[in-house]
Amino acid sequence: MNPVVHFEMPYDDASRVSAFYKSAFGWKMKAMGEAMGRYVLASTAASGADGRPTSPGQINGGFFPKKPDWPMQHPSVVIAVDDLVTAMNKITRAGGRVLGEPMEIPGVGGYVSFVDTEGNRASLLQPLAREKPRASSRAKPKAQPKKRPAAKSKAAAKSRKRKSAR
Repeated sequence: MNPVVHFEMPYDDASRVSAFYKSAFGWKMKAMGEAMGRYVLASTAASGADGRPTSPGQINGGFFPKKPDWPMQHPSVVIAVDDLVTAMNKITRAGGRVLGEPMEIPGVGGYVSFVDTEGNRASLLQPLAREKPRASSRAKPKAQPKKRPAAKSKAAAKSRKRKSAR
């Protein structure tokens, strides 16, 4: 099952949309600048250092600038998938339409939008793998479990018994 991991909405004015959602809902808004396409991140829940919510079932989102040449600029959800190309092929086979070519979002993963059979725009994200926390050099090594002695067979035990009785 592929979960919804993010939402997106278009904006005309980054400052205005940021002020609105901060004032109305208390969201933390962060303008990402020109290098990230003037995207504005919206933190709607407590998040870790990686920006992902710390509680299951919660998502954050973002706002993108409206552009005259982009299709389907409406609010949408972003669905995480293991393989972007496979998911795109499934969408097409199911009667949906992929919008454009996938793009890489630096530090996030592969992304592409699509339209479902009902005309709704949504998006796919193949997230980059999360880095596993590194063990501290001060951490004690885990004790290795002790190996149990091999179980002795009943036949071997009887043989030893007979030899000792002689």
